[in-house]
Amino acid sequence: MGPRDWAIDVAVALVAFVFGCVQLILASTSVFYVDGPFREMAGLVNIVPNGYAYAALAFTTFPLVLRRAAPWPTLAIVSACFFFSSGFMSGYALSAVGPIIAAFTVASELSGRHAAGAGVVAAAVMLVAPTPLPSETLATIMRVQNAVFAAAAVSLGFAVRTYRAYARETERRLDEAERSREELAARRVAEERVRIARDVHDITAHSLSAVAIQAAAAERLVDLDPAAAKEAIVDIRTVSKGALDEIRSMIGVLRGDEAAQTAPAEGTERLEDVVSYLERAGLEVSCATRGYEKNAVPAFVDMALFALVREAATNTVRHAHASRVDITLRSSGASASLSYVDDGVGFSQADRDAAEGHGLQGMAERIEALGGRFRAVGEGGCALSAEIPLEGVRDAR
Repeated sequence: MGPRDWAIDVAVALVAFVFGCVQLILASTSVFYVDGPFREMAGLVNIVPNGYAYAALAFTTFPLVLRRAAPWPTLAIVSACFFFSSGFMSGYALSAVGPIIAAFTVASELSGRHAAGAGVVAAAVMLVAPTPLPSETLATIMRVQNAVFAAAAVSLGFAVRTYRAYARETERRLDEAERSREELAARRVAEERVRIARDVHDITAHSLSAVAIQAAAAERLVDLDPAAAKEAIVDIRTVSKGALDEIRSMIGVLRGDEAAQTAPAEGTERLEDVVSYLERAGLEVSCATRGYEKNAVPAFVDMALFALVREAATNTVRHAHASRVDITLRSSGASASLSYVDDGVGFSQADRDAAEGHGLQGMAERIEALGGRFRAVGEGGCALSAEIPLEGVRDAR
């Protein structure tokens, strides 16, 4: 038992004592009319509870402080005090609140066998305890009443114990079911990752085999039949791009800490969707793409730039508290570049290091993987710039 439990039991003992005192006062009277054989002998008798009555009540209630630490000893003590004190009252009955609470505690804290024993003990004490009431009929009614109260308390205590056991069992089953669900989910994730890894292997094996065959054919035909060699190169581009798109759709699941990309690969042709997203969020957007020749930019470079714009827009709406965004796309024979600027709160290096997920690091990795340069400035808003060279990658389109 902790301090809170002891405090509760002390409060129970005090409340029981106060309740018994109130019952003593209400069950007695300070004036009692005696009508003897002769009228001239009539008089007044004062029977208000004395100090002994309150002391006896204290002995039957204060031990309740130990009711949960020692249920049976507490029941024995308060029952004995009640039994030996009841016969010495003068015109009023001692409250049975102490033994009733003690019997309830035994029934609620211990097993059903103990509950039955507590009921028998409490009822027996109530039925055989002496009473100072002058009328045997009133005394019998008082005994039966106290015995019924004791039996009801024991029944209530047993019901409370049964409910607690039911609640614990329900909680245990819920925890077990939750663990089973988590284990099942983890097993399914593992199985799914194995399946995806197998699919990736099949995709790359098939695609690379086809690329190798077509490349060998193009190598042989480049001098003999340039048209056929060109056709083989077109096939290489188609197969490799298809394999790249399929792998991109699975890479999120394989990383485990990102959402799977289930949508087809997207490029700057979806830039208007990002602009609409920002405008719906209440931002003023300027998007300049006149200097950007999409057809002259390799598909994977175009998709990388679009992915950067989309992620930056998401961060702006979620964190920047900005009012304006400027997006600029440009391309030349040597490179393709992106500039993304908002007028929000910006970020510090500490914010950048503490950010969850990949964030700016993921953007930088995506651009640098293509041989490009990425720069992020967080003073006075957020300014992102990326430049990807096109020389050396144009044939991979």
